[in-house]
Amino acid sequence: MTFQHPSFGQIADDRIIIFDTTLRDGEQSPGFSMNLEEKVRMAHALSALGVDVMEAGFPVASKDDFESVRRIADEVRGSVVCGLARSGGKRDIEACGDALKGAERPRIHNFISTSPLHMKYKLRMEPETVLDIIASGNQKARQFTDDVEWSAEDGSRTEPDFLCRCVEVAIRNGATTINIPDTVGFATPEEMRRIFAMLRERVPGADQVIFSTHNHNDLGLGVANTLAAVEGGARQIECTINGIGERAGNAALEEIVMALRTRHDQYGKVTGIDTPRLLGVSRMLATITGFDVQPNKAIVGRNAFAHESGIHQDGVLKNAATYEIMTPESVGWNKSSLVMGKHSGRAAFRDKLAQLGYAALPDEALNAAFARFKDLADSKKVVFDDDIRALVDDESRDHERIQLVSLELASGTKQKAHAKLEISVDGATQYAAISGNGPVDAAFRAIGEAFPHTAELALFSVANVTEGTDAQARTTVRLQENGKLVDGQGADADTVVSAVRAYLHALNKLLTKRERTEPEELV
Repeated sequence: MTFQHPSFGQIADDRIIIFDTTLRDGEQSPGFSMNLEEKVRMAHALSALGVDVMEAGFPVASKDDFESVRRIADEVRGSVVCGLARSGGKRDIEACGDALKGAERPRIHNFISTSPLHMKYKLRMEPETVLDIIASGNQKARQFTDDVEWSAEDGSRTEPDFLCRCVEVAIRNGATTINIPDTVGFATPEEMRRIFAMLRERVPGADQVIFSTHNHNDLGLGVANTLAAVEGGARQIECTINGIGERAGNAALEEIVMALRTRHDQYGKVTGIDTPRLLGVSRMLATITGFDVQPNKAIVGRNAFAHESGIHQDGVLKNAATYEIMTPESVGWNKSSLVMGKHSGRAAFRDKLAQLGYAALPDEALNAAFARFKDLADSKKVVFDDDIRALVDDESRDHERIQLVSLELASGTKQKAHAKLEISVDGATQYAAISGNGPVDAAFRAIGEAFPHTAELALFSVANVTEGTDAQARTTVRLQENGKLVDGQGADADTVVSAVRAYLHALNKLLTKRERTEPEELV
């Protein structure tokens, strides 16, 4: 069986379309934010990964969102570029159409709530009014593109008969993809399987569209619900890198893709994802957002292929398949024999970065990372892979507005800590010299003196990148301002310098959030 789709043509029944919403739903995560250049860089990485559709943003939400969708539509080729719109929004669909003008393959994704709870308390609309809006929204979207997706927000809690009516209206008025999201992560796998099987059986024209599933992870069932939806007939999966998203997040792309690949015997489905790129894209997102992946995260966590138990280690040495259901290399974990030290040159450093998934690092960031690598190698006999990842991640962040120029510290048991700081703010140099209760406090006070702000420190955490007294420090700083949370990270052999880098990273993220109007919670 095949599907005829305006963007993909004939789609084989065993082919799953991967719809990535990292740049839209993922960026709505508390504390997460990306500036324009970071979104564009992430979009290129997603395209190279092989995602079929990327949801680039919600154009009507702000000038920043509109411009990011426009830039991605203009620059990214290979993937369908999608913009989100409310079905009944006065300007939403027009904003999508305008932002997507330069896209090779544009898609407009419009949505409206359909559950009794949402219609009564959020929309304050009668069901017949919602049906009218579904019809008009899809008709309007078709004026801009033949590739139109419609979503039933809170679809998993919508009454079955009304959900069937909504889907039928959406199809009749031009939708080519129908998405049934579990917006609040309430459903169980069996319920999701049953919903999709019901719609495909009962709705006229169901065989002429692609059904899509979008699952949140509030009960930890996001991936399970997604796979159950596939069993029920869904052929598009909406997901995010590292599972980021509203509240507890979304179903994780890397987990879904590898589940389909590893258990092909169970699901019989394939994707177009270049799986050895998964780790690199995961790390890129963690670098951009300032949020580390948890160590035990499936597929991309640093412990995902680690074995400490003696019995497990013995089994893996005899035959890796005893305790590894997939190879580390299949998702981007590469074993390397290159030992890096102070005598390593730029070519070896570049090769190492390629092995670690940083092949596309911009020249400016590469040069800065190599300079820091040489400084670090002078103080350490062996520079480990994690050391290199930490310093490259630090340099590849886009500190566009505020950058560290220099830091001098004086502290000890017989004197009050004192910091002299020089930073660049929008290209202008700012200085500060101030004392504090310890070197970190003095450094943070100096930042506040050089760049006055009202953000409060909500979290300060320091961990070592590798073992030993010469290990680099990786610092996480969380800032809070007017209900907005942002996390920043920094790494350096000097713990206080790493703390300052993390603080400035968070401050830059906060400036990005200040410039944006946060959209309402969406599908």
